[in-house]
Amino acid sequence: MDPDYFRAEMCWGTLGTVRPHSNFHPDRDVMELHTALEGKDCKTLLRILTNRNNEQRQILAKTFEEVTKKDLVAAVKKASSGDLETLLLELLMPPLQFEAHRLQMAMAGVGTDEESLLETLCTRTGPELREISNVYKQMYKKDLEKELRGETSGDFAKLIVALLNKSDVAGRVHQDVETLVATLRGKKCDAAPWIDTLTSRDPDHLRKVLDEVEFQTNLVLDEALEKRFSGDLRLGLRVLVQCIQNPDLYLASRLNVMKGPQTQRVMLSHCEEDLLCIRAAFLKLTGASLYTTLQKHFKGDHLTALLNICRSED
Repeated sequence: MDPDYFRAEMCWGTLGTVRPHSNFHPDRDVMELHTALEGKDCKTLLRILTNRNNEQRQILAKTFEEVTKKDLVAAVKKASSGDLETLLLELLMPPLQFEAHRLQMAMAGVGTDEESLLETLCTRTGPELREISNVYKQMYKKDLEKELRGETSGDFAKLIVALLNKSDVAGRVHQDVETLVATLRGKKCDAAPWIDTLTSRDPDHLRKVLDEVEFQTNLVLDEALEKRFSGDLRLGLRVLVQCIQNPDLYLASRLNVMKGPQTQRVMLSHCEEDLLCIRAAFLKLTGASLYTTLQKHFKGDHLTALLNICRSED
């Protein structure tokens, strides 16, 4: 553990685990990185890159190019491989590029990783998603909404597009509750009111609505949606409701799968924002700390990197 981590006084109160390094000297870091890359010294690479926040890593990438006349990303590719290479390259991406990259990876290859798409779309705000869409177009020369439409169909496609374009339209709790309760009491549950309501209200409003729907129907919404819908739409609505009711718990459940890319990307996506909250939810969900659990599923330098990002036991 880097002792300077605890000296970043300006960051007390943050819910992230990766904080700005208080004794940041880009020129010194760059010389150490250059030597480490030449010698394929992964421990030094990890010590520096996982103990600087993203803004500082972008400064390092720029300074590295100015000093060495080489591209830091290309140098990392040459010096590392496998899961560690993937993690280091993702660490070096600016946040919006990383989120765009996550969406692209979820659609790449044969089949679509629907839940990874949903994770990003359900946990990011409307303004954030609009920024991500713009960056996606810059990176891949493609329109994100068109790409998502091409990967999905039916009511699930309507949900995905509505999530991408989500807004905070003013609404009345009573009216929204009545609308959703009516769909649950009918013979066939209509998806449209759920899609329209859950993608056009702010989270605080929606939590009140969903709590009242559960109270009036005496149903657990996750179980009710499981019974009333099917296929990808069922998955989408369940994930969306879980993210509205308790996003930290939902993300903790994503981490608990303990698959390398998925666990790594959730941690990188949230390490400067709210990983402390997700760690607490993980402990409550599983009875074990994330720090301890990672050690049972990963090894070597990849494990070291994940532990550095996680930071400590709970």
